[in-house]
Parts: sequence; structure tokens; C-alpha cells
Amino acid sequence: MAAQKSAVKGTVQCDVKLDGKTVIVTGANNGVGFETAKDLAGRGARVIMACRNMEKAEEAKQKILEEVKGADLVLKKLDLASLESVREFAQDINENESRLDILINNAGIMACPQWKTKEGFEMQLGTNHIGHFLLTKLLLDLIKKSAPSRIVIVSSLAYKWGSMSWDNMMHEKDYDPSRVYCASKLANVLHCRELTRRLEGTGVTCNSLHPGAVNTGLQSHVNESSHLPFFQRMISKVMMPIGQRFFFITPKQGAQTSIYCAIAPELDGVSGKYFNKCAEERLQAHALRDEDAKKLWEMSEEWIKEKPAEQFEKETPKEETPKEETTQQES
Repeated sequence: MAAQKSAVKGTVQCDVKLDGKTVIVTGANNGVGFETAKDLAGRGARVIMACRNMEKAEEAKQKILEEVKGADLVLKKLDLASLESVREFAQDINENESRLDILINNAGIMACPQWKTKEGFEMQLGTNHIGHFLLTKLLLDLIKKSAPSRIVIVSSLAYKWGSMSWDNMMHEKDYDPSRVYCASKLANVLHCRELTRRLEGTGVTCNSLHPGAVNTGLQSHVNESSHLPFFQRMISKVMMPIGQRFFFITPKQGAQTSIYCAIAPELDGVSGKYFNKCAEERLQAHALRDEDAKKLWEMSEEWIKEKPAEQFEKETPKEETPKEETTQQES
């Protein structure tokens, strides 16, 4: 890495401009995604805000425009819990955008009840990994065409407690929301690892990161879906807001590592790394297994295959949609 430093004490402090660059941020309507989109728009980028809830997306766009005069913002609908929506979004981008310099896979959901995506995947793995896996795959030619370019995957330190249950990836009978969340964050890191290997020599880099424990709505499902006894859930419900207020960081602070990975000049050509507080951090051994990264990739390729309508109808449980959108990964 070069000696140049774009961040000090976990805060980006460089004036890199992105004029003429196009960026996609998934889950850009609130939290870390919102702050990331606002910062990059302020640097002159054309920012495509990929969101599930278009009403909230429009509100977010107006807030950014109030602070960043003349910001080049584009709203597009993307529901990562629907592979059909991902395909429609990617087709739109590929047909209407001439370049894609930075893709930031930010959106996600944490510790929700045992919901399923439109295709019947477990909601956390489906949204946090499978949806983004397909999105990245479909946009990869455009990203390569725009090289040097970057892919940024927002993971979490929760990967440390994650494991791949290869024979039970959807956790049909033993669903524990927190454990499954950790597994989905490990999947993010493994995706980054295998993608980095496949991108070697293309001019496209891919890095993953932990944004920090951020005070947003991401933790909204923790208490309602927990398997803790009722009394312990009530204690958690009381203590969580206190912890969020005094120990969690703000969304703006949480966006710093995403921004750093997207723009830092010293990361030119740096790929396959994991960052925390705008600094490289060594991954634990179980997240460095090339055989696991390759196996997850192969499984993901099977998951995203389009099926005949009759097979889809037969195999897919009824879709369960979250009451409230959660569109950022922070812890």
C-alpha cells in the first residue's frame, strides 16, 4: 500500500473528486447507505440510489439535494428479496448506463423472524448475500468495462461468529435469527474472496468491511425474533435503546469505511481485503478458506438459476414481506 493516508482515526479526510463517475449504492434511502450516497454525490459522482421503498427513497433524495446543491441522483427500485426485481434493475442499468465505476453492496436485514424471499430463500441469506450475488454478477461486464473500478461489500464483524451449514443453508428447522445473520455476513466475506480471485487482472477490485455498531433501524427485529425467554427479551428491549444512544456510532460515522473503500487512492489495486474503521484488518481463519469461498460461489450459482414457472410454483413457499424496510448493514 502507498504511504498516502485518506483517513485519520476512522474518518475520511481526503478531497477525492468523482466527477464523471457512476456509483450504485443499494439501500441508499437511510442509515449508512444514505450517508454514503450523500458523500459520494458531494464529490461529483452520479449516484444511483437502489431502494425497495420508493417513497422513502424520494424523501432521502430530497434531503440530499437540500445539503448537496446540484447533486446528480437517480432513484431506481431494487428489492433484493426478489431475484426478478434484481434482474429488472440490472437490465435497466445495463441498457441505460454507459459506465459503472463503483458498486456498493450495502442493503440488508438483521435478525428478522423466519421470513422468506420471493423465491423461498431464508430472508437474511437471500437479501444479504444471494440478491447481491446476482446483482454483482449481472453488472460485472459493465463494471469491467469501466475499469479501474471497485466493488465494496458491506459485511460485519458478526462474520466472526458465522459458519456455513452446508447441508442446511436455509435453516428450515433450526432457525436462530442471530446465528443466521452471522452466517450471512460470513457469506459476504467469502463472496468477496472468491470474486477477488475471479477478477484478477481485470482492473476491478473488491473489498469487504465492517461499518461499526451503528445507531439505525437495522436492529429493529432483534427483540421480536429472539429465542430468549420473555423476561430476558424485555430486559433487552429496555437496554437496547440505552446502548444505541451511548455506545453506538452515528450513520455518518458508520459510512466512513464504505466511503474509504470506494475512493481512497491508496487502495488502487488493493483487493480481497477486509476493513474496519478505515483500516485493513486481518480476517479470522474460517473466513480465509478458499475451498469454502468456492463452494459458496457454486451454490450461489445454483440458487440464482431461473426456473420454469411451473417448477417455481411447486417449490416456492408463499413470500413473506417485512413490515418495515431495513436497508443498511451496520453490525
